[in-house]
Amino acid sequence: MADVLFVLDPLALINPRADTSYVMITEALRRGHRPFYVTLDGLSVSGSVAWARARPLGPASEEPLAAMVDRGEAQARPLSSFAVVLMRKDPPVDPSFIAATWILDRAGTLVLNHPGGLRDLNEKLSMLEFPKLIPDTRLLRTIPDLRAALDDMGGKMIVKPLLGYGGREILQAKRGDPNLSTVLEIATADETRWTVAQQFIPEASEGDKRILLIEGEPVGAVLRVPAAGELRDNFHAGGQGVATELTDREWYICSIVGPWLRDRGQLFVGLDVIGPYLTEINVTSPTGMQEINRLGKLEGDATMQAKFWDAVDARLSA
Repeated sequence: MADVLFVLDPLALINPRADTSYVMITEALRRGHRPFYVTLDGLSVSGSVAWARARPLGPASEEPLAAMVDRGEAQARPLSSFAVVLMRKDPPVDPSFIAATWILDRAGTLVLNHPGGLRDLNEKLSMLEFPKLIPDTRLLRTIPDLRAALDDMGGKMIVKPLLGYGGREILQAKRGDPNLSTVLEIATADETRWTVAQQFIPEASEGDKRILLIEGEPVGAVLRVPAAGELRDNFHAGGQGVATELTDREWYICSIVGPWLRDRGQLFVGLDVIGPYLTEINVTSPTGMQEINRLGKLEGDATMQAKFWDAVDARLSA
């Protein structure tokens, strides 16, 4: 039994039917741990010590899918008083998020995922470490550069903001589209922000696969299929989950990327794969546990959250 601290968005934003953090918390309770939470504004540093205004939390009732609520008053506690701190604040990775990772650097206890990785492993660019696994991917800022990339990629590509998340502002750029200039102006905010240009993958119409890794090993996957007429397949954008298995290519991708992530302190990660290509590495608050549980009819010790806590408890024991 241990005190564990979750760094979260406000509890009202946690969806009991979809949020991975929700089942992480309920599994912690099932194992006898005492979960607490803090939002970013409750983190601080005094001298060399990192602190949290932490509140105990849990479901409002014993009913299935009851909302998460406070279970007591806030307590000012050093982060080192918790056995583990779980950074589950959703993107964007903005100045407040970055500042929180600096505070977590001073936690004096186990932090998952490691805050240095949360800062450094950008979800759209860290995959550039593996050029043989990914589609043509470029970080650009000017419209002429994007037009040149479009030509290089055969006249069709995806553009998305470097710090975007949840499928927001993902656009398709096509040669000959009368709206092309507008698309590129929107993508770059009139050449004021970096934009990721990525080769269009025809298999995208069949969906993309979210693969969950724990300690560098794949433990489950879900195929996210876009709604009719929709480019994006993210769950936030209306994508539907479909049961799936890993292909030989996907096992290979995991065998290369997984150990690299584990060595960088990233215990729980979501890889996104379209067709034969790795398209994103998600280290900040990955989701997908609940969908995999439902589609696989997983219960008890077989659930994704149970496997997650098996790994966390193993680290605590070590």
